[in-house]
Amino acid sequence: MLRIGVISDTHNLLRPEATSFLRGCDHILHAGDVCGSEVLDALRTIAPLTVVRGNNDRGEWAHGIARTELVALGGVYFHIVHDIADLDIDPVAVGVRVVVSGHSHQPSILERQGVLYLNPGSAGPRRFKLPVTAAEVVVEGTSVVARTQLLVDPATGAR
Repeated sequence: MLRIGVISDTHNLLRPEATSFLRGCDHILHAGDVCGSEVLDALRTIAPLTVVRGNNDRGEWAHGIARTELVALGGVYFHIVHDIADLDIDPVAVGVRVVVSGHSHQPSILERQGVLYLNPGSAGPRRFKLPVTAAEVVVEGTSVVARTQLLVDPATGAR
């Protein structure tokens, strides 16, 4: 079994609730809008990290970060892109099982034509009334199961 943590739109805020949720992951995927190298440094202390650049990732620290990444984890191909509108591949044709995106700050899990589309939502500063969330994907053999996790209670501000 492989547990993959998925996070996006931290906007230079790595909440303790997010680090707690990600502990024990075998790998972490960050779908962009990191907004600072300190967030990446902290995530790398938890697990190996794959990250893509979001529309707010600017400056010298972000120049080496690709706009998209393709990574195989547990025999499953993941394609990571910040904004799903920028998806420039046919995931089915290239054998991608999971497409990870961020940008909208809205968590979602959809499956179409055997491809799981996962947006973990935003783990950074609250935007409007959207929830503060992250996600995980568990890969076990050919099984791929995703779930989102509420990090901060919208009513109380606590987990």
